[in-house]
Amino acid sequence: MIKVAVDAMGGDNAPVEIVKGVVEAVNENSKIKVYLTGVKDIVEKELALYTYDKDRIEVVNATEIIETAEPPVMAIRKKKDSSIVVALNLVHDGVCDAFVSAGSSGAVLVGGQLIIGRIKGVERPPLAPLIPTETGCSLLIDCGANVDAKPSQLVQFAKMGSVYMESVVGVKNPKVAIVNIGAEEEKGNALVKETFPLLKNCPEINFIGSIEARDIPTGYADVIVCEAFAGNIILKLYEGVGAMLLNKVKTGLMTSLRSKIGALLIKPALKRTLKGFSLEEQGGAPLLGLNGLVVKTHGSSKAIEIKNSVLQCATFKEQKINEKIKEKVILRDTD
Repeated sequence: MIKVAVDAMGGDNAPVEIVKGVVEAVNENSKIKVYLTGVKDIVEKELALYTYDKDRIEVVNATEIIETAEPPVMAIRKKKDSSIVVALNLVHDGVCDAFVSAGSSGAVLVGGQLIIGRIKGVERPPLAPLIPTETGCSLLIDCGANVDAKPSQLVQFAKMGSVYMESVVGVKNPKVAIVNIGAEEEKGNALVKETFPLLKNCPEINFIGSIEARDIPTGYADVIVCEAFAGNIILKLYEGVGAMLLNKVKTGLMTSLRSKIGALLIKPALKRTLKGFSLEEQGGAPLLGLNGLVVKTHGSSKAIEIKNSVLQCATFKEQKINEKIKEKVILRDTD
């Protein structure tokens, strides 16, 4: 049984969408057990609305909530009975294999490192979401954890990202590229220029050079390496443009009687196509390189993203990602 701690009180839609997503996950995968952390009476009231295996969802009481605006380090240290800290301690103590939260990004990132801790040898844990592309999906690493990364850290990101894409997504010999402002090797800022030759001479990865932002949606690379400042801009632009295009399509299809009739005819195919480009379908962003799995989902997450994030944890555990990171990244670095 794969055990996942889920923060029931984190995010804009907690606990309603969180509980709904958890129920959908355990109903879909019989190997998963979830520990929901939060105010017990509130969480149990939501659970009462659903039918599920009562042995596979357990509520763990947590009386405090870490708000988004709170300083992360102070919140983790002071609010010991918060839904985030209680859930992280379940992973630290070995009760759970993974943790999922739509709550405060800062608190999740800080808590993951302070409470669960890094795998020995990992310099910095990167946040790595899967983003949709024309060919499937790519891993954007890092998108929010390390805004001032060093070249050696970016090389580790590339290695960990390659392990994740090969083991979880099933991409053999994933193509790795570094975000740049041009394809030429001599282009880029100081960080990119220093990192490029290190990636080029790294035998553990399939490095294909630089990738410009416009080529990311094409699926040109499977692992997209950058520091978190650039990565977060890429991710937020992705989300914004996707939402804008979807609204434009919907508006265009409703402009006339003819377009409305056409919309009805193409609705099933359009729905299938748009589903493939939804970030929600990819689950949350794992914080790679910790002793246990931490997955951060969007603050606005609905049930579908929570469900997919919990299911993602099961795949992570089954594929022994941490063991592979230790073997293929850390041990090889020390050889």
